[in-house]
Amino acid sequence: MKKILKITGISLLIIVILLLVAPFIFQNQIKNMVRNFINNSVNANVEFADVSLSFLSSFPQANVTVDVLKITNFEPFKDETLASVKSLSFDMSIKELFKKADEGPVVVNSIYIDEALVNLKINKFGDANYDIAKEKENTDASTTESGNFSLSIEDYAITKSVFTYLDEGSNTKLHVTELDHSGNGTFSESVSELNTKSEANVTLSIDSTEYLSNNRIKLDALIDLDLENSKYTFKENKGLVNDLPLEFSGYLQLVEGGQDIDITFQNPGSTFKDFLAVIPKTYSKNISNVETSGNFKVNGKIKGLVTETTIPTLDINIASNNASFKYPDLPKRVENISINAAIKNTTGNVDDTFLDLKTLNFKIDEDEFKSSAVVKNLTKNMLVNANIDGVLNLANVTKAYPIELENKLSGIIKAKLNTSFDMNAIETNAYDRIKNNGNISVNDFVFSSADIVNPLNISQANVSFQPGTVTLENFKATTGKTDLNATGTINNLLGFLLSDKKLKGDFNVISNTFLISDFMVEGGSDRPVNQSAEPNDALKIPAFLDCTITADAKTVVYDNLTLTNVKGKLLIKDETANLQNVTSDLLGGNLNMSGLVNTKSKTPTFKMDLGMSNFDISQSFKDLDMLQNLAPIAKVLQGKLNSAITLSGTLGDDFTPLMSSISGGALAELLTTKVEPKNAALFDALTSKLSFIDFDNLDLKDLKTALKFENGRVNIAPFNLNYKDVGITVAGNHGFDKSMDYNVVFNVPAKYLGGEVNRLIGKINDNDVNKISIPITANLTGSFTSPTVKTDLTSGVKDLTTQLIEIEKQKLLNDGKDKIKNLLGINGSNQTTNDSTSTQTNSPVKDVIKDIFSSGNTPSTNPSTPTDSTKQPVNVVKDVLGGLFAKSKKKKDTIK
Repeated sequence: MKKILKITGISLLIIVILLLVAPFIFQNQIKNMVRNFINNSVNANVEFADVSLSFLSSFPQANVTVDVLKITNFEPFKDETLASVKSLSFDMSIKELFKKADEGPVVVNSIYIDEALVNLKINKFGDANYDIAKEKENTDASTTESGNFSLSIEDYAITKSVFTYLDEGSNTKLHVTELDHSGNGTFSESVSELNTKSEANVTLSIDSTEYLSNNRIKLDALIDLDLENSKYTFKENKGLVNDLPLEFSGYLQLVEGGQDIDITFQNPGSTFKDFLAVIPKTYSKNISNVETSGNFKVNGKIKGLVTETTIPTLDINIASNNASFKYPDLPKRVENISINAAIKNTTGNVDDTFLDLKTLNFKIDEDEFKSSAVVKNLTKNMLVNANIDGVLNLANVTKAYPIELENKLSGIIKAKLNTSFDMNAIETNAYDRIKNNGNISVNDFVFSSADIVNPLNISQANVSFQPGTVTLENFKATTGKTDLNATGTINNLLGFLLSDKKLKGDFNVISNTFLISDFMVEGGSDRPVNQSAEPNDALKIPAFLDCTITADAKTVVYDNLTLTNVKGKLLIKDETANLQNVTSDLLGGNLNMSGLVNTKSKTPTFKMDLGMSNFDISQSFKDLDMLQNLAPIAKVLQGKLNSAITLSGTLGDDFTPLMSSISGGALAELLTTKVEPKNAALFDALTSKLSFIDFDNLDLKDLKTALKFENGRVNIAPFNLNYKDVGITVAGNHGFDKSMDYNVVFNVPAKYLGGEVNRLIGKINDNDVNKISIPITANLTGSFTSPTVKTDLTSGVKDLTTQLIEIEKQKLLNDGKDKIKNLLGINGSNQTTNDSTSTQTNSPVKDVIKDIFSSGNTPSTNPSTPTDSTKQPVNVVKDVLGGLFAKSKKKKDTIK
C-alpha cells in the first residue's frame, strides 16, 4: 500500500513539474503559432509584448495569453489605432497545441478580453478601418464548408472595455464605455442558445442630435442562435435604460445586403416613476422615496430591413397623463404633467423619420407651462415647428426638482412664442425661412456667479419676435453700483442658440453710473500698471459677438478716474472691440478716443488714438499712470494741457498696458502753466546748481513739444522755453523705469554773471557787450527720484572770452581807422582818442586782446603785464562761472 501511495505521489509530482516546465518548452512554438495566424489573417500592423502558455490556470486545458496587443491600420487610415488590448487569452485542449498546419484549424473553447479599446470608423468615402481580413485565394467548396467549426466556444467575456463607432457619411457616433459583457453557450451546433449579460454606459448621436447621453444600459438576454440561417431570436430578457425597465421580443436576421429586424419593446410597469428612472441618476438622484401619481408608458416596434438605403420602420410612443411627483426633501410639487410624444418612420426612408411632441405640459404652484413641437427630416435639413406658452418661476425649479445649480437663479419668465424654421436657413441666415412670432419677458431675474463680481439683477426685460428680427424692447438691470438700460435688435438669435453662429445685433445702452470694477473679477491682477510680464490667462472678448453698441453714460468710473458724459460707438467682431469717436469729460477737459483692442491672439493687443483738450495737468499726471510714465516731471506743473497721443502695444490680464511693450508718439501743448517745484528732487538738484533761476517763476505758457516712445524709452524732441531773458533748450530721453538722460542748454546773459564780470564788461565801452550770453549745458542723469546734475563750464568760459575778444577786436580796428584819419588830417580829436585808448588799455580784457592782435615790436613798459593780463580775464570768467554754478547760497552776488 505504501508503495502504491509512493508511486502515486511521485507520478503526481512529475505531472505537476511537467505542467510547470512545459510552458517554457513550448513558448517559442506558441509565439510562432500566434505570429503565423496574424500574418495569414489581417492586412494591418499587429504588435504584442509577449505570449505566454499555462497548463495550471485552466487545467485540464491549456491557456494561451497575449499581452499588450495593438492593431494599427494601413492606408487610408495609416497609423490610426484600430484596437488595443491589455490582455487576450484563449483556453483550448492541450492536444490543439501540437497540431501541424495540415491537421486542420485549432479549436478554441474560451476567449477572455480585458481592457480593450476598439475604434471602428467609416470615412466619408465609405472605407471601413475594420475591413482588414485577408482574402484567401484558390478556395474551393471543401475548404469553405461550415459543417465543422474551428471554434467550439463555450464561454467568453469582455471586461473594462471601450467601444467607439463613427460613420462620417451619416454623422453617426456611438460611444460605449465601462463595457462588461459575458456569454456562454454552444457555438459548434447549428441551433443553440446563448446566455448573455451586458452592462455599459452608452452615448448615441445621429447628425448632431444626441439620443442617448452616457445612459447606463443593462441587458440580460437569452438568445436563440440559428447559425445556419444567421437568425438571432430574443427569448427571455430584461433590460434597463438607467433605471427604466424594458422587455424585448423579436429577432434579428442577417440577409443578403443587410439585416432584417422585427423587434418590439415596452416598459413592464406603468407608473410615472418609470419616467424619472429614464433620467440619469446624476440629475434625478434617489427616486425610491419620491411620491408619484399618474401613468407612464413606453412602447415601440422596429420592423424592416437595414440596408445602405433603408432603415426599419419606427413606431415608438411615450405617453403620460395627469401625472405628478414630489421629492420628500423638497417643498414644491410638479403636477398636471402631460406627455404625448412619438418617433415615427412609415416608409423606411431615413429622411422621413420625425419627432412629434404633441404635448409637454406641467405646473409648479400656480405657474403653468405648455409646449409642443414637430421635428422632421432629422438626418438632413431639420425642420422645426414649436410652440411655447407659459410662466416659469425660476426660484421654484430647485424647490421642486433636486437639480444642483452652481449659481442661484430667481426671477419669472413669461413666454408665448411660435417658431418655424429649417436648420439650413439658420446656417445661411435665410431670414425669410425663419418665422418667429410672440414675446418673452423676464422680471426680477437675479443671477450670481463666481465669474462676476456682483449679482446681475434684471428688473425688467422684454423681447419680441417677428419674422427675421428679434427686438429687445427694453432691458433694465443693475449690478453693484452700475445701472443699465438697453434697447436693440438681434438678427440671428436662433442661429446663435442652435448652431455655432455669432450673435449679431445693434444695441443702445444708457447708464447713469457705470463702474468698471463691477465687471472685473475681485482680486484680479496684482501686477502694477507698468507690469512687465505677459498674462497667462487674459480677459477675452467673446468670439460669438458681432454687434454694434451705441453707449451714453453720465458717469463712468475706472479705478481712480471718473469720466462724465461718455458717448460713443463700440463695434465688436472677431474678438476685437473697435472704439469709434468715444468722447468724455475728464480731468477738467475733454477726451476723444478711437482705436481697437484685439484679444484674438494669446496676448491681447491695442492700438489707440487719444485727443486731450484743456486737461488739468496736475490732476492728469497724478491720476493717469500712463502719462506719469510718459512725462514724470509734469506732476509739478499747474495749468492746462492739450495733447494728441498715438500708441499701441499689448495688454495685461487686467486689460492695462504692458508699459514695456507700448510704442507711439505724442504732441503736447501747455496752456496757462505754473511750476510748483516743491518736493521735486530734480528741481531741488537743478536749483542747487543753477542759483540764477527761480523755477517758481518759470513760464511754460504755449510750450509745444513732441515725444516718441518705444522699447521702454521716451525720446523728447528739442524744444525751447524762456526764463525772463534766459533762453533754455531741452532735449533727451527717459525710461519708464524713471531713468533719464537729458541735456539742458541755458543761454545766460552776461548781466547775471555777478559783479566781477559786470565790472570787467563795463570797462569795454561798447553797446555790443549788452548782448553777450553764455551757453551753459546741464546734463541730467540718474532718475527722477534721485537725479544727478552736472554742468559744463568749459564751453561757457571759452564762449565768453571769444565774445569779449571779438568785441574788443572790432573796437581796436575802428580806433585804428580813426588814428589813420587823424594822421591824414581828417580828424583832429587826438586827445579824445588817447583818453579812450588809455581807458581801454587799463581793461584786463583789452590787455588780452592787445596781446593777441599787437605786433611783436610794440613797446611795453612792463614785460610781464601781457602775461598777467592774459590770465586775468580768463580767471575772472572762470571764477564767476564757477560761482554761478556752485552750491553757494550767496544769491545776492549772482543775481542782479
